[in-house]
Amino acid sequence: MERPLLVTDFLDRARTHYGDCEAIVATTGERYTYEEFGERVDRLSRALRERGIEKGDRVAVLDPNTHYHLEAAYAAMQLGAIHTPLNYRLTPDDFAYILEDAGVSAVVADYEYGEKIDAIRDSVPTETFLANDPEALDGEWEGVDAAIEAADPLTKAERPELAEDETITINYTSGTTGDPKGVCRTHRTETIHAYLVSIHQELRDDDVYLWTLPMFHVNGWGHIYAVTGMGAKHVCTRGIDADGIFEAIREEDVSYFCAAPTVLNMLGDYYDEHAPETTGARPVRVATAGAAPPEATIRLVEDEFGWYLKHVYGATETGPLITTSDARRHLDAADDEGTRFAIKKRQGLGYLGTEVRVVDEDGEDVPADDETLGEVVVRGNQVMDRYWNQPEATEEAFSDRIEGYYHTGDLATVDERGMISIQDRKKDIIVSGGENISSIELEDALFEHPEVADVAVIPAPSDEWGETPQAFVVPASGDPDDPGVTSDELTAFTREHLAGYKAVRRIEFVAELPTTATGKVQKYELREKVWSDEERMIGEG
Repeated sequence: MERPLLVTDFLDRARTHYGDCEAIVATTGERYTYEEFGERVDRLSRALRERGIEKGDRVAVLDPNTHYHLEAAYAAMQLGAIHTPLNYRLTPDDFAYILEDAGVSAVVADYEYGEKIDAIRDSVPTETFLANDPEALDGEWEGVDAAIEAADPLTKAERPELAEDETITINYTSGTTGDPKGVCRTHRTETIHAYLVSIHQELRDDDVYLWTLPMFHVNGWGHIYAVTGMGAKHVCTRGIDADGIFEAIREEDVSYFCAAPTVLNMLGDYYDEHAPETTGARPVRVATAGAAPPEATIRLVEDEFGWYLKHVYGATETGPLITTSDARRHLDAADDEGTRFAIKKRQGLGYLGTEVRVVDEDGEDVPADDETLGEVVVRGNQVMDRYWNQPEATEEAFSDRIEGYYHTGDLATVDERGMISIQDRKKDIIVSGGENISSIELEDALFEHPEVADVAVIPAPSDEWGETPQAFVVPASGDPDDPGVTSDELTAFTREHLAGYKAVRRIEFVAELPTTATGKVQKYELREKVWSDEERMIGEG
């Protein structure tokens, strides 16, 4: 039997089976059951339709992790409109590009970010502007709550006919190598990705999920669907705050959340100073992605906090999640704690139904020797359909080294178990005197030094070697003028732990690293700074 896979099924299921159960803890203090949440969504769907929003139209949501974001997403999708979440850390010019590129018809914005839309609203095609607190904004905005209260609920029978191969979300990439690209995801890709998240992240109906990962980031890694469909509880937030995270975990009995390694480090700093209780009545598991967490961070999370860490990996174009290091049979078989942590640091095994390969320049699989570098390519039902209005970029993404696979641009090795380990981005590998140096390996080594709080390593131009490693170090003291350690000492430290040719030669102490909203270090900003006087962004090493 075959039936279409539709994202609207997730909320429908929750309302049917968990209608009287608490669904959302709002940042404004309200608590909504799934039936109450669903009725607000139905009314907002009607309000959008009354303002001309139809199937296929794009509805942008500019909002931190509040209940308004969840309501706007589902309200749009029930109409067959395309949910287009916006990164709230972007500039007005960035928003102007996205709203124009996607042809956005309506924006639902949070009061804290609406002024960025006001600055460009005369230059974009958008006609409908809704805000959760219009009184806090100078421009002309309708109130979301007022629109909900004034509208009758849209009934199920009034929804348009939907097909699983239709685009239902557009997630814009961060645009680190040019203008942002709109990643088109269908009902089918979103649904299957949510199923995979539910399995591999072990979601249950009694979970309490804390929203620390931005909802705009690939639809909160699919948790806007998976948590809802399972009938679990959403605890909303307005940002990342260490005290607030620990308090929510205790007071709301949070059992699961996501955090980048930088967020985990922030929690560690707070823990060292305040020694808060780290759990409520139930165990906590936390998912981290992006850069591999240093062993010190894994030890902190599991040994000190008492949480279970899941390391996952992917890209906006891939769902995002395609691998996990949570391979417990391999973890249990580890002969010592160091081996166990080494496995946890790996990006790991492919998700169910996901074909993850590491291939050389000819598209052939690299040997499973955990030494030979190749590019990670992936094929799976959660991978994007295409880039919005960019057929050439789509073709390149799926046909560079090997036809039919999405090419991630990440370089990795693969071991005898088929577990991958990301070594670098293709553009971030350091080629020094003909030798390849992994910036991740250097960062890991530096992170072990007690005077290092955070670090990013990039290739820097070198007359002698072509390229040489340069580290930007956030000192544990917090003061780059008084870091508590010298550059020479850190160079010697890396030489003690790594092969001599890998030692970092240049170090700059900084107060903070440039990051995305999800905590991922923006290395391209550091590269632009270091290579600004060069004709091109690559060495002759």
